[in-house]
Amino acid sequence: MTRSLLDLARSHADANAGPFGYAPTPFRGLGVVRQLRPGELQVQVQKPLIAICLQGRKRVTMAGRDFDYGAGEALLITADVPTTSRILEASPAAPYYAVALELDPALLRSLAAEADLAAASPGPVRIEAADPDVMDAARRLLRLLGQPGAQAVLGDALLREMHYWLLTGHHGPAIRNLGLADSHAARIARAVAVIRRDYARALRIEELAEVAGMSESSFHQHFRAVTTLSPLQFQKQLRLVEARRQMLADGAAIGHAAHAVGYESVPQFTRDYARMFGAPPGRDMREARLSA
Repeated sequence: MTRSLLDLARSHADANAGPFGYAPTPFRGLGVVRQLRPGELQVQVQKPLIAICLQGRKRVTMAGRDFDYGAGEALLITADVPTTSRILEASPAAPYYAVALELDPALLRSLAAEADLAAASPGPVRIEAADPDVMDAARRLLRLLGQPGAQAVLGDALLREMHYWLLTGHHGPAIRNLGLADSHAARIARAVAVIRRDYARALRIEELAEVAGMSESSFHQHFRAVTTLSPLQFQKQLRLVEARRQMLADGAAIGHAAHAVGYESVPQFTRDYARMFGAPPGRDMREARLSA
């Protein structure tokens, strides 16, 4: 009997989900999400990804717009953008399950060149019906769990196939700019990679514009068009998200987390944190731990 994608995702997540509900797999960028109940708002700076909902319902908000999706639908994020998210429907008897794949721009570039696909310019967040070919490739990947020999031989090929179906199916127009080496989205992605790597240090706009191969004015314009933020706002949100992770997951003290992500002033960190998360860090940590 062929096991469904939901059955395979449930089995893996129930056995491997961490404290935040994420169960990684041996396959690059692929994981399963499980949540047992509706939850608090989570703020993240997302990388390009697709999340296929298999059970339950979730809401993601970006730039003031809500995107709700449920079983059989896929959330597609095509740029590094700040989002807030909340699980809307989940329970211990019927958890929220989703399969999430971080998109690989290098693999998309290779496939786009082979398939000779043109660019498109949709928004950075959208909801689509889950593509049957994409779901089938994900199902066959999860079937390899627990089979190290098969993973080594077949895993990369199935990841490539999954990206191919994403690029050529009805998700394709939304992600094709990621597959074009000289598109504005790809250039901005190079600068975003520098910000993600060096978020704790002071970054100069001229340095980031040079990485993107743009003038400073053009870089500002295209960075905001792709991410909805200025470069400095993007860096600030990365710092605050990472500080929250350190405090919640690692138990870091407020001052330690603030300095670790690049803040020199703890009061300034506290003000910025409260503006982003709706409460100062001390209260936010207490409420998050009580909720957990």
